[in-house]
Amino acid sequence: MTRDLTKKQNETEHDRYRCVERAEKFALIVDACDYFVTLRKVMIAAQTQLLLIGWDFDLEIEMVPEASDEEGCAPDGFPNKLGPFIEEVLNRNSELNIYMLKWNGSVLVAPGRLLPTAVLAAFGNERIHVALDGHHPFGACHHQKIVVADDSVAFCGGIDMTEDRWDTSEHLPDDPRRVKKDGTPSEPWHDTTSAVSGDAARALGALARERWERARGEVLEAPAFSKGSIWPSDLEVDAFGVDVALARTVPPFDNAPLINEIEQSFLHGIRTARESIYIESQYFACDSICAALEERLREEGGPQVVVINPKYALSAFEDDAMHEQRDRMLAHLRAADHESRFRIYFPVTTAEQPIYVHAKVFIVDTSALHIGSANINNRSMGFDTECNVVVEKQGDLIAGFRARLLSEHLGMRPEEFEAVLAQEGALIAAIEKLNGPSGRGLRTICERETTMRSAVLADTGIMDPRYRHGDEPSTGQGIRPRHIAATSAIALVGYMAWRIWRRTRR
Repeated sequence: MTRDLTKKQNETEHDRYRCVERAEKFALIVDACDYFVTLRKVMIAAQTQLLLIGWDFDLEIEMVPEASDEEGCAPDGFPNKLGPFIEEVLNRNSELNIYMLKWNGSVLVAPGRLLPTAVLAAFGNERIHVALDGHHPFGACHHQKIVVADDSVAFCGGIDMTEDRWDTSEHLPDDPRRVKKDGTPSEPWHDTTSAVSGDAARALGALARERWERARGEVLEAPAFSKGSIWPSDLEVDAFGVDVALARTVPPFDNAPLINEIEQSFLHGIRTARESIYIESQYFACDSICAALEERLREEGGPQVVVINPKYALSAFEDDAMHEQRDRMLAHLRAADHESRFRIYFPVTTAEQPIYVHAKVFIVDTSALHIGSANINNRSMGFDTECNVVVEKQGDLIAGFRARLLSEHLGMRPEEFEAVLAQEGALIAAIEKLNGPSGRGLRTICERETTMRSAVLADTGIMDPRYRHGDEPSTGQGIRPRHIAATSAIALVGYMAWRIWRRTRR
């Protein structure tokens, strides 16, 4: 089925990619507004097997905000909320099975979402199979975001089906559709994913079923070839007949070694870049990536490096933990940048409100495009479970997608950006010519003042750990989240019993 590459890295003997397969169709989707609509069409069209692999699923979100009729249905006639939508998809197709795998740690991050998931699993259609994935070292995260329908169409990227993800590419200030379930506003949110068909979709299906087997011990059979195409007719195809590689991060576990294909592919791209490296990431805090970029910036006439990041993290604690690491990286990179070839920006709306960047994109020149779940941080390189898709040697496709992303950030049409880029001849020069001083655009990220908490968090790396080759794999027998939960429950019961005993003694 797969055509394994034999290229080896100098640092290790691991392949850069899990496999390379042909995609009959390949599409790039920007922001969750378009993704959720497309996803609904594919889920409705699925015939026998639908695999949903994600960090989290919030069954109570409206997938098409502010579009429900009196019965709670979206314009396609199916329930708008994710949970009822899944049930109705199953009710209308007696041959379909849906497998939903989410990270077990999401129960601790968002405990309120556990009950709807448990209800769906226990009392919903018997053909919905729900599992919490705990097959990873303690503290690690199952972070892949994959959807596969009948091995015919698959999605891989950074968008979760959960709260706060929905937004349009316009990122309108105070958009009334961009709200949380409690009615409070959500911040502007930028994200990306990809869609593939053909052998590339089957490869993602095999990976998803492998992940299900590791989490549940249950082997799922690959579906038979679907009868007819389920690719949505209005999903624009960006390329036909392209090779798509799968790159993973898998932490060592149950005596299996670390897989860090994503890190190796990023480092290869940095080493071989000639003109530019363009990165969109939720974080910018990876030691190995920083060292590789610093080396290129010290060169004479090396590539330009442009990074798009959020201005702030999602919480003050996370901001201290992750952005202190970012600030330290920036100090190194700016010191090495003797030819002014490095920029790091955050995007803003027309009202100058920061847009949160959740996309995970890595583009080398116009020769390689990486898109998936992996951030530029240590966890994504060697601790969490990640999956990226990679397209190489598709210059027009890659250049077009980079222009599409930057034109969104700068508030213009892609053709306008491409024209200025051709005129200026360099990425940074084009951005700076088009980037206005106010309104929609990109703003420079500056280092923040270090605090005692941020210094401790950065020094310990407690929020951003990783494994490296040679580290001893976890056997799965150590402390696990369930052990902490059980210990906490026992401690609580013991404390209550002690309180009762104390009262009876008075």
